[in-house]
Amino acid sequence: MGHGGGGAMSAELVENVFAPAFGGRTLATLGDSAVVELGGARLAFSTDSFVVRPLFFPGGSIGDLAVNGTVNDLAMSGARAAYLSCGFILEEGVEMAVVDRVARALGAAARRAGVEVATGDTKVVEAGHGDGVYLNTAGIGLVPAGVDIRPQRAVPGDVVIVSGAIGLHGVAIMSVREGLEFGVEIESDCAALGGLVDAMLAVTPDLHVLRDPTRGGLAAALNEIAAGAGVGVVLSERAVPVPPQVANACAVLGLDPMYVANEGKLVAFVPRREADAVLAAMRSHPLGTEAAVIGECVADHPGMVVARTAFGGTRVVDLPMGEQLPRIC
Repeated sequence: MGHGGGGAMSAELVENVFAPAFGGRTLATLGDSAVVELGGARLAFSTDSFVVRPLFFPGGSIGDLAVNGTVNDLAMSGARAAYLSCGFILEEGVEMAVVDRVARALGAAARRAGVEVATGDTKVVEAGHGDGVYLNTAGIGLVPAGVDIRPQRAVPGDVVIVSGAIGLHGVAIMSVREGLEFGVEIESDCAALGGLVDAMLAVTPDLHVLRDPTRGGLAAALNEIAAGAGVGVVLSERAVPVPPQVANACAVLGLDPMYVANEGKLVAFVPRREADAVLAAMRSHPLGTEAAVIGECVADHPGMVVARTAFGGTRVVDLPMGEQLPRIC
């Protein structure tokens, strides 16, 4: 299970098994989506599979995740999604009403994101060999001219910005799955980020890195960027926006919010000269009202993320080994 959690074990699987087997310069960038040239156009291309349990949760469903997750992966390359494919893997015995509800949620999410589901596939596996409904989506979108967003572009001096409060999705899933109550309902932040990225690109096309911190949370995303670019990252722990309900839930569950998955947030590495304008544009968008500067990119300790604590010390924010909360996306 650790190999599917988005942490160190996932990275080892990709680096030691998949990347050598598949090869290719495009795959080697290891971004949220691949950017390829085809017929004179630059396309972003991404695929993702969704195995969340439960299928429906406060703030969304597996159908919403399938659309938003793929749309957001494309947006992290600066592309606006145009078309999606959708594969349903159904377990024998799942109620048709459940399949219909998932399909309707997926279709509604696609319309909200402005993307068309253009093709698909259905498979059925025997009872006991699935968990109701699994989904796979792939997406394509155009990358605007002059936009080059990828992990390797982070450089010392970049300002690190997160688009809002972290940890909501993972805690929402766990609260429903385990029947836990924290005095207030915690809803997933599941959302399509294409419009927010458009607002940022309107300020400057020179965004260096974008990443949506899903599996492994903010910690995994920052470590992947630091390793990919060979730079260090220094965070101000106090500046990271953690909602009180998430902090309280994580304290009860023994979790660190930095490692909890998000489904409607992004982290950006932005040139310092553009940081104030980009932050203002983010805060003017409904999905970025709580955007905050949380740190900077440095030349020291390349490949490592450290956080300055509220007590004046520092701690290393490691890449997690696996996922604290399994089956959250």
